[in-house]
Amino acid sequence: MLAAGIVAVLAVYSIAEESTFFVLVCIAALFVAAAVAPRRTGRQRRAEAAAVGERSALERLSGENLAAAVADPLILFDGAGTVVHANDAALDAFAAVGPGISLQLKFRAPEMQELIAATLAGNGSPQVAGYVERVPIERVYRVTGSAIGRGTGLYVLVFKDQSEARRIDRMRADFIANASHELRTPLASIAGFVETLRGPARNDAAARDHFLQIMQNQTSRMARLIDDLLSLSRLEMKPYLKPGAKIDLRTVVQSVVDSLNPLARESGVKIETDMPDHAVEVPGDRDELFQVFENLLENACKYGQSGGRVTVSIGNVETGPQREVAVTIRDFGPGIPEEHIHR
Repeated sequence: MLAAGIVAVLAVYSIAEESTFFVLVCIAALFVAAAVAPRRTGRQRRAEAAAVGERSALERLSGENLAAAVADPLILFDGAGTVVHANDAALDAFAAVGPGISLQLKFRAPEMQELIAATLAGNGSPQVAGYVERVPIERVYRVTGSAIGRGTGLYVLVFKDQSEARRIDRMRADFIANASHELRTPLASIAGFVETLRGPARNDAAARDHFLQIMQNQTSRMARLIDDLLSLSRLEMKPYLKPGAKIDLRTVVQSVVDSLNPLARESGVKIETDMPDHAVEVPGDRDELFQVFENLLENACKYGQSGGRVTVSIGNVETGPQREVAVTIRDFGPGIPEEHIHR
């Protein structure tokens, strides 16, 4: 700046032909002004330049660009409750929510009507409500409504998807209920064998050894079920893990039949089996397959009691180049009541 001032003085001197003394006085005045002027370091100058650049970038940032950067559904609306802008996430989640649409007509749920009205009333604090969108699939949202700035006349709704957290909570509750059901069945089998050992099989050594072996298997299985209860995170990962071990399916099914024979006799049902003499190996988890077949056979004995018998068979099924093994458990009763099908 000092150099620019000197050049300007020299330019005036050459054009106006002022005296040399006047030029020297002007240049001296420039040096004095430069000496007393406040100084800024290079870092300060760079910081000021960066701040000016940031202000320019914020001034150029539009509401649409900001909404597009938000991953959650976001809807901007005016004081009349009319949509001004909706980001792509909102368009994907809620069809036909473009500019000009009335929020009160789009979201008719009472909780959303109250949230929109409270947001427009503008008491200064963000409004929060829960909202469930059931079409095309059920999704649970935590919706926050608030005003944008002061005096802008614009408002925003942000939808936070809570569906995954709700699904995990529901899965935990279902798991506890189902695990309790699974523990009840082996306990009933053990109780039946104990009663038999104390009664008709008191002096039958062969039957006693056979029943004791089954009881030991049942108690081991209950211990493994309790381990699953204590390791819920591992159980949640099971649907994503392929079974690496091979098990003898015939042995698993026969163990199920042996464990449920007392229950079948109490129900007046005879279990008939049709299984090959050789081992039938398949990839899978023994405990989980045992659980599946025990549930099926127990339900067959319980709900097919009037049929008097239940058949259990294992056979091969040809499906193109691959061979599959089919386990069939069939009862001859009226079937499971409709209200119990989902379990």
